[in-house]
Amino acid sequence: MYLIFSLILALSSFSATSNPFPSVNIKTIDGKTVNTKDYTGKGKITVVSFWATWCTPCKRELDAINELYPEWKQKYDIELLAITIDDARGLTKVPATIKSKGWEFTVLADTKQELQQALNFQTIPQTFLLNEKGEIVYSHNGYSPGDELKLESKIKSLKK
Repeated sequence: MYLIFSLILALSSFSATSNPFPSVNIKTIDGKTVNTKDYTGKGKITVVSFWATWCTPCKRELDAINELYPEWKQKYDIELLAITIDDARGLTKVPATIKSKGWEFTVLADTKQELQQALNFQTIPQTFLLNEKGEIVYSHNGYSPGDELKLESKIKSLKK
C-alpha cells in the first residue's frame, strides 16, 4: 500500500513540475553561435517549429503560419523560431528558401541535431509552444491544414 501511495505522490509531483525548453547552442543562418535561452523565457510566448528544406509538410506549415504571423505578433506579442535540422550541405539551401518564401521570422540551424536530441523527437515538422517563462506547454508533429488555427487557439489561451 505504501508503495502505491508513494508512486501516486511521485507521479503527481512530476506532472506539476515545469517543462523548460532546453538550453542548447545552435547557429544563426550566417553561422554565429547562439543559445536557445537567447530567444526563450524572455516574457514572450514563443513558437518553435523544426523543419528542413527537403520536408514539404514543414514548409507548408511554416507558409501557413507566416500568413498569420504578423497578426499573431500584434495580437499576442509572440516570437516564432523556425529551426532547420538540415545538415551542413542542406544548410546552403536555407537562405534561398527563406527568401523565396518571404518568411519574416527568425530562422536558426540545429545542424548537429543537438537540440532535436535534447527534445527527444524524430519526425518533422515538430512544433513546440512555449509560455512566457520558456516552458513547453504544447507540442505537435506533422502538419495538416488547420493545425495553425489549433496553434493559435493554444496561444490565445496563454494570453488570458
